[in-house]
Amino acid sequence: MSKNIKNLTLPIAATTTTNGSLELPSPKHPNDVSSTEHLELQLSKLELDEQQRQRMKSFLSQKQKVGELCEDDFEKIGELGAGNGGVVTKVLHKLSGLIMARKVFEQKLMIHLEVKPAVKKQIIRELKILHECNSPFIVGFYGAFYSDGEISICMEYMDGGSLDLVIKRYGRIPESILGRITSAVLRGLAYLRDKHNIIHRDVKPSNILVNSRGEIKICDFGVSGQLIDSMANSFVGTRSYMSPERLQGTHYSIASDIWSLGLSLVEMAVGGYPIPPAGHCSETRNAAPGAMAIFELLNYIVNEPPPKLPPNQFSPEFEDVVNRCLQKDPNARADLNTLMNDRWVRRWEDANIDMSGWVQKTMENQTPSDKSSG
Repeated sequence: MSKNIKNLTLPIAATTTTNGSLELPSPKHPNDVSSTEHLELQLSKLELDEQQRQRMKSFLSQKQKVGELCEDDFEKIGELGAGNGGVVTKVLHKLSGLIMARKVFEQKLMIHLEVKPAVKKQIIRELKILHECNSPFIVGFYGAFYSDGEISICMEYMDGGSLDLVIKRYGRIPESILGRITSAVLRGLAYLRDKHNIIHRDVKPSNILVNSRGEIKICDFGVSGQLIDSMANSFVGTRSYMSPERLQGTHYSIASDIWSLGLSLVEMAVGGYPIPPAGHCSETRNAAPGAMAIFELLNYIVNEPPPKLPPNQFSPEFEDVVNRCLQKDPNARADLNTLMNDRWVRRWEDANIDMSGWVQKTMENQTPSDKSSG
């Protein structure tokens, strides 16, 4: 989360009670005139086509009807995944009949949080921001609650899953689909920057989700990142997507997210994490060929040439976008606005691509365990 977060003025109040529980206000009733006007005002400030506008309006209306959340409201349907300090489950919100994704942060994180009042205050601040993040390119946020020493965050359920899972069950992602994914991620990052003055900090395939309607949305910015940052030894799994300047501990900006996007694009294009490159032999004793210990990997990212797409398999325009994202010097890296207006990116925005059909095809490749969990 950007340090500039402290300068934001946020209208939604959030408090902790004397026993440490987290309290968030329930959204106003949808029939409240001021609430409806606020919803329309939010949507009018976004550049949306009619379909996006209607879907956003529907989601925000559902969110208002859901109201305040608590433990007894939910029925667990199945597991969706684990990592980054939390477990994600598919749940039914019994009062509204909505399917949601619920992320519960592990007890050890919450114990650590209790002894760090400043971190707890920051999390409450970031939960306010999640309430105000309404974009077709950001996974929707229904609310959060504190119960039995754990924070639960309830998000929009994306039935196509995350793109790392898509790679595992489907393989390489076609360039045309990657073009549409690139556009959606860039527009999501631009929304976070322009409307909320924040950067994502954890762009990677597992934080890019798709659904059977063909929507592409990013998640796990803000409060999730703050929770993970409070646990130093929980950071390893995400460092493999960090830019060289972040790994070196120097100042970083949204250019760091651009590096992470470029690395993710290579991974999705070739069907696997691209560092080390094919044929590289690890110096780690007893390691499998190509495998790297985490410190060896991080050293490679900082000191060795950045990964590239394999030659003669993709368009020169796609190769150019990836190469401009993966410049080790952040000042030489393509900036967000330039990428959003890039010819290759705009080409796939305007192309007639059946994202919904592609996502549904990848969902047909789910294993039995995948299907039972969502």
